Amino acid sequence: MHKVALYPGTFDPITNGHFDIIERALKLFDEVVVAVAESSDKHPRFTLAERVHMVELAIKDLDRVRVVGFNILTVELAKSINSTVLIRGLRAISDFEFELQLGYLNNSLQPDIETVYLMPKLQHAFISSSIVRNLLKFNGKTEHLLPASVQNVIWGMQTCTLP
Repeated sequence: MHKVALYPGTFDPITNGHFDIIERALKLFDEVVVAVAESSDKHPRFTLAERVHMVELAIKDLDRVRVVGFNILTVELAKSINSTVLIRGLRAISDFEFELQLGYLNNSLQPDIETVYLMPKLQHAFISSSIVRNLLKFNGKTEHLLPASVQNVIWGMQTCTLP
């Protein structure tokens, strides 16, 4: 049986921590679908199209991974792609309470949905998209936090907006 795992998130932008979770999920599932949420309520720095593009660049060398953008309930997207597994990353205890509630919510909406929590390697445990966005705001160093292809895209965007 072909097991598809859905990895939803805002990915604003995708980080090395996200990429690590994708690689770990590939060891467990036949296919991983990275689902980039529109998340307009979070006021993302990058547009949905830009975030999807950055994920596509980051995963271009990985087999069995594809990217979709979405603006519906995660469980509805999971059903539409025949996935009963959601992947969520846990970096620290502070993530756990929110992720546990979200997992219970998704299961209450779609009882056959299971949430699998994966932890990134220790070297990526401190990385979050919000940390990257804050560094970008001040032209801080982000090369060690992002896939090289994503860093190049963001650097190109940054230089295009400079006076």
